[in-house]
Formats: sequence, C-alpha cells, structure tokens
Amino acid sequence: QVQLVESGGGSVQPGGSLRLSCAASGSFSSIYTMGWYRQAPGNQRELVAAIMSGGSTVYTDSVKGRFTISRDYGKNTIYLQMHSLKPDDTAVYYCNARIAARPGYSGMDYWGEGTLVTVSS
Repeated sequence: QVQLVESGGGSVQPGGSLRLSCAASGSFSSIYTMGWYRQAPGNQRELVAAIMSGGSTVYTDSVKGRFTISRDYGKNTIYLQMHSLKPDDTAVYYCNARIAARPGYSGMDYWGEGTLVTVSS
C-alpha cells in the first residue's frame, strides 16, 4: 500500500519562508511525476508545482520566483521551499504522486492528507 506523508506546514508572517516535505512509502515499482497542489477555502484545488521523473519542473504563475520544488530520488521525497510568502498562499497543501505498482504500468495518482499553511500578520 502506497502512502504519501507530508510535513512542514504551519503559520508564518507575510514575507516569511516555509519548507514542505512529502515522502512516498510502500511497495511500488516507479514514481513518475510528483507535485504539490493547494486548496484555499471556497476555491478549487490547484497545481502549485510539479517535478517530473526526469527532473523538469512546472510552476503556477503566482509562485514563480518564490517557490522551488526539488526531489530526492533515493528517499522518494519531494520538497517545496517557499519564500516571500503572501496571505494569498494560505491554503491546505497536498502532495500528489503518480506511482506504478509494477514495471511497465502507467501508474495511478496518490494523495497525501494535506498540510495547512497560514500566512498572516
């Protein structure tokens, strides 16, 4: 059974920084794309950043230049370093990963339980 476990959320003042972590555990063959989504109250869940198996990255426009996604392949872990945080970044952040149970499988999406990030003065 595959699990994604997030950590690193919390409260910070505007302009502050936080780092989120997400570790995948369980029995699987390959991890393809991993990423972070967020959902603010009353809003739909949106992609924040993603990193492909080859290392290429994508970011939503509102976080470019402030957030950095990285991946430790040996630990099956991704990180989201967030700087210059704004009140609009307040949301529950969810880790997502496309994971294949066996070689050659296309994989399926898994989600973490979410970690709350609050940016407020």
